[in-house]
Amino acid sequence: MGNMKLTLKIWRQNGPNDKGRIVDYPVNNVSEDMSFLEMLDVLNDELVRKGEEPVAFDHDCREGICGMCSLFINGEAHGPGRGITTCQLHMRKFKDGDTIYVEPWKSAAFPVIKDLAVNRNAFDRIQAAGGFVSVNTSGNLVDGNAVPIPKDDADKAFDAATCIGCGACVATCPNGSAMLFVAAKVSQLSLLPQGRPEAKRRALAMVEQMDKEGFGNCSNTGACEVECPKQISLEHIARLNREYLAATVTKE
Repeated sequence: MGNMKLTLKIWRQNGPNDKGRIVDYPVNNVSEDMSFLEMLDVLNDELVRKGEEPVAFDHDCREGICGMCSLFINGEAHGPGRGITTCQLHMRKFKDGDTIYVEPWKSAAFPVIKDLAVNRNAFDRIQAAGGFVSVNTSGNLVDGNAVPIPKDDADKAFDAATCIGCGACVATCPNGSAMLFVAAKVSQLSLLPQGRPEAKRRALAMVEQMDKEGFGNCSNTGACEVECPKQISLEHIARLNREYLAATVTKE
């Protein structure tokens, strides 16, 4: 349960137009019980005390729910370990004396805001293009629980709905593809009766927006599924392809 001494090689960049560089930071007295973000808090506290600029990084819930703590650690999205976000990564995964590389998501569609924080508004625009269900608010509504849904479909919809939009799939894909993210949002709704009326328009609109944002094509390597903190299945990409093909063939 002793403390560790580490060398952090952290990407520092003042903005999207800055060249950026790797800066070395020694960190001492790191407990193996700390989370990775708590370790960065310790570093930033030391930098502030020295009058230096702290490292900017995204974080919010620190419970593996929001997806903001998106860091590329030693060449892996969210670092070593599977099915976890960076805030759920603990320093016991590392050894005393380790050198750790910490970088932001590297994607043209995710421009760097500062240091390790990137702009993921592209995901918001894809979601706004079709990742929703239009609701009749006239008052003449059918209770959602009154619509029977096969358990297999419900389970798959819930699997897709666990996507937190962190962007690990994009950061991991050799082509910077957002297919797993888009597929999860499409599957989440297309598997349910409430989402079927707009299924064609949704698939076309979200894929079109994905292309506009500059994300690459699916590389078919499966790296996105491996690094996804919610372990969302590649089956959803296959479903997206079927939904998109059907929408293009029967496009009105």
